[in-house]
Amino acid sequence: MKFKKIISIASVVVLFGATIFGYFMYEKVFSDNTKFNESEFYVYIPTNSTYQDVQKIMSPFVKDMSKFDFVANNRGYSSNVNPGKFLMKKGMSSFDLVSSLRHNVPVKLAFNNQESLSKLVQRLSSQIEPDSLSLTKVFTDSVFMAENGFNKETVLAMFIPNTYEFYWNVTPMKVRDKLAKEYRRFWNEERLAKAKALDLTPVQVSTLAAIVHEETAKADERPRVAGVYLNRLKQEMPLQADPTVIYAIKEKSGNFDQVIKRVMYNDLKISSPYNTYIHTGLPPGPIAMPDISAIDAVLNAEKHDYVYFCASVERFGYHEFAKTYEEHQVIAKKYAEWVAQQGYQR
Repeated sequence: MKFKKIISIASVVVLFGATIFGYFMYEKVFSDNTKFNESEFYVYIPTNSTYQDVQKIMSPFVKDMSKFDFVANNRGYSSNVNPGKFLMKKGMSSFDLVSSLRHNVPVKLAFNNQESLSKLVQRLSSQIEPDSLSLTKVFTDSVFMAENGFNKETVLAMFIPNTYEFYWNVTPMKVRDKLAKEYRRFWNEERLAKAKALDLTPVQVSTLAAIVHEETAKADERPRVAGVYLNRLKQEMPLQADPTVIYAIKEKSGNFDQVIKRVMYNDLKISSPYNTYIHTGLPPGPIAMPDISAIDAVLNAEKHDYVYFCASVERFGYHEFAKTYEEHQVIAKKYAEWVAQQGYQR
C-alpha cells in the first residue's frame, strides 16, 4: 500500500515536471518573439549568406535571439540558409519566423519609360538582388545580342514595359532570358505581319514608337502622330523629331538626368546619328523605352496625308496637323507667339 502511494506521488511529480517543461518549451518555441511596430515588413537575405549573417539581419527585429537560435538549430535552418525576400509579421513566434525564412516571396518587377539601358538597369537593380553592372553585362553580351538581332544601340527595344514576377535573388541570366522570352511572345504573328506591311522590323517599329511616345503622352493621338512619321519615311523626308535632338544632346554629354524643355535652333545642328534634322530615316535605335500603346500606335497608324504637326495652344497636350508646309507655318507661328508670351527658357 505504501509502495503504491509512492508510485502515485512520483507519477504526479513527473507529470507536473513534464507540464512545466512543456509550458516552457511551448513558450520558447511558440510565443511572440518580435520587437517591431509595423504590422508586417520584408527582410532580404543575400545570396551566400551564412547563419551568422541571418542573425545580424534578424537581431533588430527579434525579441529573444536565444529562442530564435534554438528553433533555427533544431529545425535545421542554421545549416541550410535560404536567400531571398521574406515576409515578417508582428507577433510571430520563433517557429513562425524560421518558417517564414523558408518561404521566398516573389517580387513584382515593374519598369517603363526608361530613357536608356543604364537607367533601366538602375531601375531593375532597385527591385531585385543583381546589381546594375551584372545586369548590363548579360544584357549586352555580344553572343546574346547577335543571336537575338540586337546591338548596343537597339537592345533597349527588347524590354517590353510591364510587371514581371521574379524571386528577389534571381540571377541576372534568368532575368535576361525571361525578358527576352517575353519580347518574343509580344511579337506574335499578328504584330509581325503588321510590321512587315509597314516594311519595318520589330526593332525599327520600337525605334519609331519611342519617338511617338516622347512626342505625345496622349494615347488617342499616337496613331495620328505615327502616321505623320510613316508618311515622312515613305517620302524620304527627315523625321525632324525634337525628342531625337534632346536625346542626342543627352547622349553626347553623357548626362541623361538633365531636363530639356525646349529645343533651340542651334541644337538642330548637333552632330549625332540621332539628330533626325540632319539625317533622314530612323535613328540607330530607340531614344527611350516605348510603352505598348506607342508600339501598337505605329503598327496601327492612322492613314492620312499629314506630314507636319505642332503643339496646340488650344488643346494642351495635343497637336495640330497639317498637310502642307504653308499650313504648318501658320500653326507654328501661333505656337511660337504663345511660347514667347510664356517666357519659357530651357
